[in-house]
Amino acid sequence: MNPIKVGLLGIGTVGGGTYTVLKRNQEEITRRAGRGIIVSMIADRDLERARSFADSSVIVTDNAQDIVTHPDIDIIVELIGGTTIAKDLILTAIAQGKHVVTANKALLANHGTEIFAAARDKGVMVAFEAAVAGGIPIIKSLRESLTANRIEWIAGIINGTANFILSEMREKSLPFAPVLDQAQKLGYAEADPAYDIEGIDAAHKITIMSAIAFGIPVQFDKAYIEGITKLTQEDISYAEELGYRIKLLGITRRVETGIELRVHPALIPARRLIANVEGVMNAVVVKGDAVGATLYYGAGAGAEPTASSVIADLVDVTRMQTADPMHRVPTLSFQPDLLSDTPVLPMEAVETACYLRLQVIDKPGVLAEITRVLADFNISISAMIQKETGGEGDTVNIIMLTHKTLEKNTNAAIAKIESLPVVSGKVTRIRIEELNG
Repeated sequence: MNPIKVGLLGIGTVGGGTYTVLKRNQEEITRRAGRGIIVSMIADRDLERARSFADSSVIVTDNAQDIVTHPDIDIIVELIGGTTIAKDLILTAIAQGKHVVTANKALLANHGTEIFAAARDKGVMVAFEAAVAGGIPIIKSLRESLTANRIEWIAGIINGTANFILSEMREKSLPFAPVLDQAQKLGYAEADPAYDIEGIDAAHKITIMSAIAFGIPVQFDKAYIEGITKLTQEDISYAEELGYRIKLLGITRRVETGIELRVHPALIPARRLIANVEGVMNAVVVKGDAVGATLYYGAGAGAEPTASSVIADLVDVTRMQTADPMHRVPTLSFQPDLLSDTPVLPMEAVETACYLRLQVIDKPGVLAEITRVLADFNISISAMIQKETGGEGDTVNIIMLTHKTLEKNTNAAIAKIESLPVVSGKVTRIRIEELNG
């Protein structure tokens, strides 16, 4: 049987890893796929780099359109990134009747609905295991392995850069800025790290997982996003003393009124396995009604870990391309005409417990004022400590842990507390996620 011919768009870190692993493990991959899978064309603006990877039989070009319209190419692997040129190339490839494998989470989170509909109309597949959590096979687990379950929630450490920064801040008692600088020097953070440290990258990924878990359209514009730039080493240390660790989490949860879709720092009990995921590693917990809580851990980025997912998709597409489109695994796990219109909840409608740190003037009656405000908004306190003692009139830190309450109540209470004359500066609020399995 003739081999499947692949057109590779982009041969940067992941593209180079994909070419290398596909070539190195060619025999094993062929045995698994049932036929050979070869890269026969590569498009990259850096022709010299592309030629340094490519065998003499591979056509190298700087014009990706030459590949997506080439009649001999069966599968397009898009590893360019971005949401403009990549989108046009993928839609062109689909229109030409070609299957697509991509690692482009930003594109799918923003335009997945359009892309998946175009693929369905043409009877081709779009595979994207590498778009979420690098080498961890979380998409396949959600789409296939857990299909017997009603998924209840997903919580993931899905950005290695942010996790590295928080790990270093905790372990070395360092503030945010020098650790970010270290991450950039090590190559973990980009020169412009906004997507990582502001939570945008994690939001792309949790948006995709939410769509698959709950059978809803991808709705990145409805995700609540909060990054790690305002976290202090002080709060990380206080959390540790209280038995928690702070992680940037992507969370999606099914509740009676809709779907939660959010990214923000959270206190997690230190005894949870996911709380102990350090450095640039990723981990995702999925809670199903039948299986309970399952944990997926591994490298969330890197050339060969991500290439592992890209090639797994290539093998899947190769195995399934001759199957009737109606009998393939649906792109979002649920049949496309049975997607739900369950709403994604605004953050104010979400219930969370919180860690609150307040700087207050140390004098009698302060706690009574603050607890009265919390009571007015139906917020109950589960624990409270004062970390320093000073003379009367000095400013001291008070830490409160609250029980779950509506976010809008917490927001209103914080605004009221900050207006009190006995409170200095802003209240620090970090949500608490117990992640009970």
